[in-house]
Amino acid sequence: MADESQATPSAFNCEGGLVLNKSTFMMQPGEALELRNFEPAVDGGYRRINGFSKYVSAIVPFTSSSAEKILMVATFGDVVLAARGTSIFSATPGGSSWTSRDSGRTNAGKYNFERFNFDGTDKIIVVDGTNAPTVFNSSLAATDVSDSSVAGSKFVVSHRNHMFYAGKSTTKQEVVFSEPFNEDGFNSGSGAGSFKVDDEITGIKVFRDDLFIFCETRIFKLTGSSSSNFSVTDVTRDIGCINGDTIQEFAGDLIFLGPDGLRTIAGTARIGDVELGTISANVQSIFNDNIASATEFDSVVITDKTQYRIFFTKSNVGENQTTGVICVLKGTKFEFSEIQGIRPACTDSFVSEGNVLVLHGAYQTGYIYRQESGNTFDGETILGRYRSPDLTFNDPGIRKHMQRVIVNYKPEAAIDADLFVRYDYEAKESARPAAYPLDSEDVVALYGTSVYGVPIYGGASQPLVRQSVEGSGFAVALKVEDGGETAPYSLKGFQLEYQLGARR
Repeated sequence: MADESQATPSAFNCEGGLVLNKSTFMMQPGEALELRNFEPAVDGGYRRINGFSKYVSAIVPFTSSSAEKILMVATFGDVVLAARGTSIFSATPGGSSWTSRDSGRTNAGKYNFERFNFDGTDKIIVVDGTNAPTVFNSSLAATDVSDSSVAGSKFVVSHRNHMFYAGKSTTKQEVVFSEPFNEDGFNSGSGAGSFKVDDEITGIKVFRDDLFIFCETRIFKLTGSSSSNFSVTDVTRDIGCINGDTIQEFAGDLIFLGPDGLRTIAGTARIGDVELGTISANVQSIFNDNIASATEFDSVVITDKTQYRIFFTKSNVGENQTTGVICVLKGTKFEFSEIQGIRPACTDSFVSEGNVLVLHGAYQTGYIYRQESGNTFDGETILGRYRSPDLTFNDPGIRKHMQRVIVNYKPEAAIDADLFVRYDYEAKESARPAAYPLDSEDVVALYGTSVYGVPIYGGASQPLVRQSVEGSGFAVALKVEDGGETAPYSLKGFQLEYQLGARR
């Protein structure tokens, strides 16, 4: 037996996220070559994501076919609104039935909506690119905006007490805005108006004090405090946004999907000083694989995790294989991971009384789901996977005889995961030891004493799992695979202990 007292230790934190644009030789030890259904955690490490569960137990009623996609999900007051087929419905969260609120609509595409309050009454307005904009008051009574200039609008936002409409199929470059405090008033003498840009509009979004107009190849912004001094200026004429459903306010910025990946608009205190930057270089291959082939894009923001999620839906790819990307701002750096198994047709993320609510309407099942809920994808297992870079410990020419791996993890309950040790870039001829369960009884506490599975210090649970391992190689990689239905847990870091062998 090898003398463990002669073992060389090497430790690293799990940090840096998924990195796909570097050679495995050039990656930092804490970065991940695979990171699926884990999220870079705000408190450090890689956390297995939560699941999703039904927000309403009944399916949203369909018009003619159970294959109809849900076209909108939106929280409004103490209800949730959903559009499917030719109708809009409401339901109580946790309820078992839907109530029709507006029927007989012309079949349309995905809806957009805006929650607003012009007169002391909470309202929500919805647009779908086909029908007249529809306003629901707090009693859920529906009223159509009657003016033909905004019928068929695809985008809507409230800004400076005006309602702004855009994306009409016959006027794809035009933005129309209402009178102040009146979403259904379009008298130019009372402050309504319109303007055009020289590119097709793909989305509009208010950020800080300005309205940003995203187009296919350009971005503009509307400045000014009222119709008397509104002014449209260029942000950039070199890049655009390919889909408005990807635009979100995120971490004090705007994030959106450009033709070359995720970008941000970072404003400073200096008027007109807007910087554009690509942030998704580390996972650009995922975007390259999906930008051209995805049929739909959706996104949400989880504010308490400083997290943005984007989903790529393809009509020929089932839910289990549908992918997305998690983007987390940690300090001044963005870290990424991959999602697999969530296939939304529409989304809404909303903060109410300090609680973050993240919803999506299913692409096929007809249900409204709440993300960040439960330990499964509505009963389906969450297949989590982590893989480290191939570690040579700064000397790829010396064989390392592995003795032990110490895993520092933070459980939120009992976990069900396996540790794998792989050698020499997983070549066919390299050793492949069997899986080592992470629910080992060989658990010690970082501080103080521990009970099996429950090492406690200051109310925090952060055990170390000491696992003897077999095999040797010039490079070693660690993998963790989670295929159970247990609660999330965080991988915080690893320590590898080995003895040096012969040089090749």
